[in-house]
Amino acid sequence: MKKVNQVVARVFLGHIFLLAGLSKIGAYEGTQGYMDAMGVPGMLLPLVILLEIGGGLAIIAGLQTRWASYALAAFSVVSAVIFHNNFGDQTQMVMFMKNIAIAGGFLLLADQGAGAYALDNLRSKAKVAASRS
Repeated sequence: MKKVNQVVARVFLGHIFLLAGLSKIGAYEGTQGYMDAMGVPGMLLPLVILLEIGGGLAIIAGLQTRWASYALAAFSVVSAVIFHNNFGDQTQMVMFMKNIAIAGGFLLLADQGAGAYALDNLRSKAKVAASRS
């Protein structure tokens, strides 16, 4: 059950970013305007999209999991601080705490690794097999 739970956890964490990145493509100008309004240069949007889609897919597949986890944890904290810092608004406070919780999940994933059913695991097995031959 542990191996399946690891995959499910990665899918749950990764899909948030994959879908967010895809939605930003569909609402590019609106998202860029929102970023500008919040003091973040809208020209950074392509990097945000790349991080969300690429990082989300990497987490789901279990590829470069530690690096993707650290990157998405940092992104979650930074976006919480920038976009959800109005604690007088209960919705914004909940969004802030959601981002912090997601960052915590990513730090745990970075610490524990992707698990058995992950491309990282297949790559490490391939390296061990190649070194034995």
